[in-house]
Amino acid sequence: MKKSAAGSMVALCLVLVASVAAPAHASAALATKAGCVACHATDQKKFGPSYKEIAARYKGDAKAPILLTQRVRQGSKGVWGKAPMLPTPPAKISDAELAALIAWILKQ
Repeated sequence: MKKSAAGSMVALCLVLVASVAAPAHASAALATKAGCVACHATDQKKFGPSYKEIAARYKGDAKAPILLTQRVRQGSKGVWGKAPMLPTPPAKISDAELAALIAWILKQ
């Protein structure tokens, strides 16, 4: 299995585990811990899209957790307009916490 495919599988497994085990109230705290709230809010656009906008865009997309994990880790540009999203390293939020946070966002 190629390295990127293996990483994607690990991310998917983490998301699946987190979606079952993570309490929803913890995710808002995780978003604060990781610094996400500087650019995102639950129900209103800030510098970046709201969590509800993200959930609506990716509703029903089975690949969304992997895609969002990659965008958070690597950063992205041009997905939601001109403003880039800077990468968020594991030092700010662990892979398991990120998986829980993304699962929570996709349920908004």
